[in-house]
Amino acid sequence: MTPLPSVIEAFGDTPLVELHRIRAALGLEGRVLAKLDYLTPGFSKKDRAARAIIEAARATGELRDGQVVVELTSGNMGTGLAIVCAVLGHPFVAVMSEGNSEERARMMRALGAEVVLVPQAEGSRSGEVSGADLALVEEEARRITETRAAFRADQFAREGNPDAHARGTAPEIWEQSGHAVTAFCDFVGSGGTIGGAARFFSPLGVRCFAVHPDRADHPIQGGGYSMPDLVHLRGADLAGDVTITGQEAAEHARLLARTEGIFGGYSAGANLAAAIRLLRGPERGGCVAFVVCDSGLKYLSTDLWGQGNAE
Repeated sequence: MTPLPSVIEAFGDTPLVELHRIRAALGLEGRVLAKLDYLTPGFSKKDRAARAIIEAARATGELRDGQVVVELTSGNMGTGLAIVCAVLGHPFVAVMSEGNSEERARMMRALGAEVVLVPQAEGSRSGEVSGADLALVEEEARRITETRAAFRADQFAREGNPDAHARGTAPEIWEQSGHAVTAFCDFVGSGGTIGGAARFFSPLGVRCFAVHPDRADHPIQGGGYSMPDLVHLRGADLAGDVTITGQEAAEHARLLARTEGIFGGYSAGANLAAAIRLLRGPERGGCVAFVVCDSGLKYLSTDLWGQGNAE
């Protein structure tokens, strides 16, 4: 391999791993494949979308050289944007709820980002970001964008988000699996991954399932905000939904770590739980793929890996 011109070029082309041990331990009929996007430079799948959004805006001139970039984030998109902006010379402001884990804010600051933490809505619990919390973050992100004449990355609306997965994540899974994948599932945040993947997979007959939490208050950071009419899911050809509890997500993240040595976060656990449920139900005998969305390192201060919870 020759040296890359920047770390941005290391985004994508992540490994796909078959979970033989989990399959055997649970007696599953079928195959489970995990796409290890937690191994990207920003430790999450959002690196792909961050790069696509910024490069597209620079290409059209919407984002000018040296202009400030602002984005609402749970931490993962913000980390990806912090990396891209550092390399391309844009000051970056990440606007995040205080309910997200502290590791995310620390990592973004280390990458040069300015991190604005927004207090949670009344009645919200630390470690669980609700739709009401996100609305407060959105309000602050809009204010900062206007006052600083900034470019808003807007992962919930910009086409670069789903396009990164339609052109990258899904085709990679398809080729790495030898065209064996029959189903794909992903926990819904902005809807970019599942919406983009469905564009590529559905015409090939691969059934795509959206994974959701069972209630509004849950520990699965980065999604499940109960937001209606997500732009990236409009017209998406989805085979159905899978509902996962916060406890199931945590238990399956720990199962993934202990059994397969894959250290993911809550959403990875939710995706694994959904894949297992699909193989025990409508996808029995098939090949289900999912993304390990981010690293367990981003949750060391939470109950996911806290003493007594990870035993």
